[in-house]
Amino acid sequence: MGKLKIIPLGGLDQIGMNITAFEYEDDIIVVDCGLAFPGDDMPGIDLVIPDVTYLEDNIEKVRGFFITHGHEDHIGALPYVLRRINVPIYGTRLTMALIDGKLEELGMESMAKRKIVRYGMTVTAGSFKVEYIRTNHSIADSAAFAITCPVGTVVHTGDFKVDYTPVFGDPINLARFAELGEKGVLALCCDSTNALREGFTMSERTVGKTIQSIFDENANSRIIVATFASNVDRVQQIINAAVRSGRKVAIDGRSMIRVLGTASDVGYIDIPEGTLITLEELNNYPREKVVLITTGSQGETMASLPRMAASIHRKVSIDPSDVIILSSTPIPGNEKAVSKVINDLTAQGAKVIYQDVHVSGHACQEEIKLIYSLVKPKYAVPLHGEYRHRTAQAGIAADLGIPRENIFLLEAGDVLELDEESAYVVDKVPNGRILVDGLGVGDVGNIVLRDRQLLAQNGIIILVSVFEHGSGKLVAGPDIVTRGFVYVRESEELVDEAREVAYTTISSCQSRGITDWSKIKTEMKDDLSEFLWKRMRRSPMIIPIIMEV
Repeated sequence: MGKLKIIPLGGLDQIGMNITAFEYEDDIIVVDCGLAFPGDDMPGIDLVIPDVTYLEDNIEKVRGFFITHGHEDHIGALPYVLRRINVPIYGTRLTMALIDGKLEELGMESMAKRKIVRYGMTVTAGSFKVEYIRTNHSIADSAAFAITCPVGTVVHTGDFKVDYTPVFGDPINLARFAELGEKGVLALCCDSTNALREGFTMSERTVGKTIQSIFDENANSRIIVATFASNVDRVQQIINAAVRSGRKVAIDGRSMIRVLGTASDVGYIDIPEGTLITLEELNNYPREKVVLITTGSQGETMASLPRMAASIHRKVSIDPSDVIILSSTPIPGNEKAVSKVINDLTAQGAKVIYQDVHVSGHACQEEIKLIYSLVKPKYAVPLHGEYRHRTAQAGIAADLGIPRENIFLLEAGDVLELDEESAYVVDKVPNGRILVDGLGVGDVGNIVLRDRQLLAQNGIIILVSVFEHGSGKLVAGPDIVTRGFVYVRESEELVDEAREVAYTTISSCQSRGITDWSKIKTEMKDDLSEFLWKRMRRSPMIIPIIMEV
């Protein structure tokens, strides 16, 4: 009998880009295929997707993608990956509707076979059997998996929390986790996002009560609520509060409109007839009789709320009487952007409420302990989170009696090989991040990023020199063109000195009989770089250009 391999290709040491492969002999299944959003060190980058070279190299083994839920960090990379790995996709109803929408938008609706799976169903994929188990999260139709192969069963929680009073659907199926634990579970791959937080995560319904009280307290104000587009349950509660308060609701933000349209089509959100109005109709109603639900709660530059805060939104202007609710918590790395939006809105006189109007969709320590206690795994494999989050979960697992040698803090690309007798990291496969810039996928690498960072930090200087063909005599220049370094009109003396340095270098090269253009360019670049560092303590990008006439 062979051994099972667990191979995380993303979702470790970061929030997002979740994707994990499970391999047994000649079969591979892939759980999730998500993207991550670029950090401050990635200027110009739109999205980050996982490197799936290993799956491409073993494409004849890949049996399908099994998706836990419909968030972008779990489905967002599918349109890019399917172009190279066109295999079936399995997901619950809302999850699949969101995937369908993404593929149709890109004209890829006929690319992959897609199958809707109900809770309790088991899908057979080669040597694997994958059972869908109901869980709760900040989006409906979230699922955990019981993945069974000849060496045993692995439980993959997906993103989850234990919510006994969800807004839509039923509570998490704890009984099924307990049944699996009684039968014996080889390994538990568990969500680590909130593993540092003590206690339990509050129910989503508690946010609804808070939102309703805010509506009641601000009955004479227009209310604008920013939240995650994918948090359909949160939007449902905002709409419920609006209806109870006799307000009309307008929706703004491309992703918000798309997700709510999809959720409405499949019956996962209830919007009473006559409730919705367009942005153009906002001014037809008294300000205290409207609610605007919008995107931008994470401070994304081009999202709707940040554009309102910057007074560049074409249809909505902030008024001092407005009440603005940010119903989310900043994702790590977005704190500065969110603070800027709050400050800009406050500066316009609006009342901004951003505390106690959000609950997480991820399990805190006591819920993680509950799942471990029910499942009773032999091995623990913390997933989904930064290293500190996964380390915290490893501590929880150890406190619950799992031996330290049976707890694995993997890195992306690690191959964990396991069976009932043993588990070891035996190999490392290609992994990493692929950067998406516009229509370009993977054409921007570390060198290009480094150049962009240098340009952003120090600007650029272009040296243009013209030489006579044959004689090599300098006939024009060197002329200097600069962008992002200094304002030339106010720094003429510095530019003249820089030009003199370049001219001296050219004269020196000619006196030494150097005629190789590349050698002259290198010396010009080095000498000018040294001069600017001594004079300005700056290192702009320097590009010498030589032309022959």
